[in-house]
Amino acid sequence: MAEGARSAGAQVDLKRVPETVPPAIAQSAHFKLDQTAPVATVAELENYDAIIVGAPTRFGRMPSQMASFLDQAGGLWARGALHGKVGGAFTSTATQHGGQEVTLFSIITNLMHFGMVIVGLPYSHQGQMSLDEIVGGSPYGATTIAGDKGQRPPSALELDGARHQGMLIAKTANKLFPV
Repeated sequence: MAEGARSAGAQVDLKRVPETVPPAIAQSAHFKLDQTAPVATVAELENYDAIIVGAPTRFGRMPSQMASFLDQAGGLWARGALHGKVGGAFTSTATQHGGQEVTLFSIITNLMHFGMVIVGLPYSHQGQMSLDEIVGGSPYGATTIAGDKGQRPPSALELDGARHQGMLIAKTANKLFPV
């Protein structure tokens, strides 16, 4: 996503939300614990022209950490601070049928309540229609299938989809917020 957004001239900040799960449980559940990205704050969201939310699937929806973070943005919602900004979502699941689209919708629903303009992954990225290999992707956002222990890296087609969506989000933001 970041690479695609940068290719369209966007400045990109990579952030993560605070972890709420005890370390022992997170480790046994194969959480990615070696994150180097700084922790995001709700207050800084209104400073961005576009916000792309990525989260793994937990039981067919976004994880509680992300839901908690977005729930804390009620003040931004009340002020309309995110109205008209561009939003998008991406996710990963353990299996092909692990809830990719429901997870994307659980993220997108929040973004729409904030009044954001949603950009998904249209079929201009035709790789998501491939029948030659297992591949993630949905018109609602880029996805990947990670395996039950995170052992499968995103495929070339999945990475191309993420880049494409990131580029489209940045181009849309550039049109709405010209420099």
